[in-house]
Amino acid sequence: MIQITIKLFAHYRQNKFSVKEFNYKDDIKIKDIIENIDINIDKYPIGIILVNGKHADESSTVNDGDVLSIFPKVGGG
Repeated sequence: MIQITIKLFAHYRQNKFSVKEFNYKDDIKIKDIIENIDINIDKYPIGIILVNGKHADESSTVNDGDVLSIFPKVGGG
C-alpha cells in the first residue's frame, strides 16, 4: 500500500475536499484514482495533472508520499 496526498482545484472541490490523504495499492494509475474519487470529467474535463509539481497524465502511476494535484480545464476570454 502507498499513501498519497490529493489536491483538488476549482470545480473538483465542490462537495468533495481540497486536500486529503488516501491509501492505494502499489502501481495504481492516476486514471483509476480519478474514478475512485468520483470526479465528473464529462462535466469538467481534466486540464492539468501534476505529481509533485511536475506534469503527468492519466496513465502515469504514483508512488508512496507523492502529491497528486488535479485541475479542471479553465475557460475564459
